[in-house]
Amino acid sequence: MNDTTGRHGARSLVTVGVYGMLFVLGVVQGLIGSFQYSRTAGSVPVAALVSCAAILATCLLGAWAMHSASGAILPGMGWLITSFVLSMPVSNGSVIITDTAPGKTYLYGGTLSVAVGVVVSLVAIARRPGTQPR
Repeated sequence: MNDTTGRHGARSLVTVGVYGMLFVLGVVQGLIGSFQYSRTAGSVPVAALVSCAAILATCLLGAWAMHSASGAILPGMGWLITSFVLSMPVSNGSVIITDTAPGKTYLYGGTLSVAVGVVVSLVAIARRPGTQPR
């Protein structure tokens, strides 16, 4: 057996695992944010804003750590899927993310945060000398 091939296979497995965990981190942030977004300080939706900042930071740090735009896309996908599924009404009429100012701030602000994180990571990777986006 070629030693180099074995190491490459293990490295690929670890990379796939890290990408999977970034997706799961986005899902967890979406779950937590979907139930906590309505916490306010006066009329300021503090929890929604903190959730937006958290997913932005996760996208940027994921891209930085993986040296790839996929590091930003996967947690963003996890957050988007989770948050938007939880914002849909169910058959009995209950909704987790309501049509209120904090709810809109959470959904629209979080979506904008994910988009900004992905675009910034793509631009940063494209500007990095000697590398191509993966």
